[in-house]
Amino acid sequence: MKLELESDRLLLRPLNASDFDIGCAIFMDPEVMEYLGRPYSEQQVADELEVAVRRCGGGCIGVWCVLDRVSQEKLGTALLLPLPVEEEDTNWDLVQGDALPDAEIEVGYLLKRSAWGKGYATEVVRRLLRFAFEESPLQDVVAVIDSGNKGSRRVLEKCGLRYEGERRAYASSCPGFRITRRHWEELTG
Repeated sequence: MKLELESDRLLLRPLNASDFDIGCAIFMDPEVMEYLGRPYSEQQVADELEVAVRRCGGGCIGVWCVLDRVSQEKLGTALLLPLPVEEEDTNWDLVQGDALPDAEIEVGYLLKRSAWGKGYATEVVRRLLRFAFEESPLQDVVAVIDSGNKGSRRVLEKCGLRYEGERRAYASSCPGFRITRRHWEELTG
């Protein structure tokens, strides 16, 4: 399975230890973290990177680094990961081995501020959904947002995810979205 994914403007490649810089640019920025909690320290970014490079399900579950295809500038991260329900963060114990985890898989992204407002988020989500439904065995993908994050809601809806109401995720109640393989095929067929 090819894990380097391209779209019109972007390259998504598996996150690796050299991506500490983009981790700091995202997780230490209070504006980027507005809907996710308090900004991280450098040590917290380093600790998170150690587990965030894990992959499972033949590589199809994990975190990608998002880069500009031409300049190779790192713009952010994107993910297909097990959605935590009563935990506040990803259960990284589920992200190991060759099998798909026994959990719903969420699509997500974080972009540094200079990459906001350029359509990258929509491009990232569409590319990960294409990968999920055309190159992996996943049958559905979910997403959750903070109720105040109207921009992310628009991104998810533009990409075909349907609002399913409030649900439990990240140990709280939040708006939930879902797209099935069948719906994806209807949209792209």
